[in-house]
Amino acid sequence: MDSLLVTARGAVKGVVIAADLLRPEQSRMARAALAWSLDDAAAASGLSRRTILRVEQAKPVLLGSMSSLRRAYEAAGVRFAGDGGVFPPA
Repeated sequence: MDSLLVTARGAVKGVVIAADLLRPEQSRMARAALAWSLDDAAAASGLSRRTILRVEQAKPVLLGSMSSLRRAYEAAGVRFAGDGGVFPPA
């Protein structure tokens, strides 16, 4: 399903994604918690700076891209709450 485009709302053509992978505000909060620039997040996730911006602006991105970004934040110690919150690294 890596070719599936998703938005911040988690819906594509009327199909609701079971769980939000990463909300725009969560990405911004995670970057702030890590003191990462867009370039830092891009390097850690293997994505382009533009893709990170698209996630944070709630524009459509590939499902795999959103997943890669979330994994990069989690690998750096960030944890995500189901209510949209972000926990910084310990």
